[in-house]
Amino acid sequence: MRRVLRAPLTLLLVALAAFPAAAAPAGHTATRVARDVRAHEEARARVEELRESDAPPGEVRDAERHRRDVRSRLWDLLWAVEHALADPVAVDPAGRAGHCPFGPRSTPAQVQAPAPFPGEGTSWTVPTTGYRLTAGYAERGRRWKHRHTGQDFAVGSGTPVRAVGPGTVRVTTCGDGFGNQVLVRHRDGYFTQYAHLSRIDVRKGQKVRAGQLLGLSGATGNVTGPHLHFEVRITPYIGSAVPPLPWLARKGVHPEQ
Repeated sequence: MRRVLRAPLTLLLVALAAFPAAAAPAGHTATRVARDVRAHEEARARVEELRESDAPPGEVRDAERHRRDVRSRLWDLLWAVEHALADPVAVDPAGRAGHCPFGPRSTPAQVQAPAPFPGEGTSWTVPTTGYRLTAGYAERGRRWKHRHTGQDFAVGSGTPVRAVGPGTVRVTTCGDGFGNQVLVRHRDGYFTQYAHLSRIDVRKGQKVRAGQLLGLSGATGNVTGPHLHFEVRITPYIGSAVPPLPWLARKGVHPEQ
């Protein structure tokens, strides 16, 4: 998906390169990204509507092809921007260059399994326990430059953080405003992000199930206290986030307020 950039976008990326590594897309690019995020979610809703109404298979395939085309366009644009900004997710998704704190379960020699988790082995679950929901999606605040892009779960440092559903670990990295983070790609094509961890217990490419331990909560990156930042994205990159609680609700998961 890494296509050759057109000249105008190349010039824009040169200007954006001066921004911090974890900066979100800005200006005209941000407008294009927001447009494509909306278009993707509209296309996704259309696909679901057609499937629920038992529409002809060809019509469903055409709608799904359109959704994937929108996602591909968004993916290419964000990869280019984030690579130019040296976002670790784009340039070091395995975390090998950032000296990230990988835990013992991230090595081939597995240690004793953690205590059972109520949601483990089910289809979908909440990402942690003993939490309090704090900053929500699109909320404004002094701690972030733009609107908040995820849902914060207030928990103490060292609280187990779990995969909300089955998927494959796409990113295990560190070194930006999100601190130590994990991104999991799920079967529906969406990504879930788990950020500000104190320790990472999985590796890039590893398959995980719902409730499986990903790491421990912490206060790494740009934070004022320990918590889990949970985000749902169309692509692995900053700028493609969608409201996480409605997304979880579609999976039958409803975090307690």
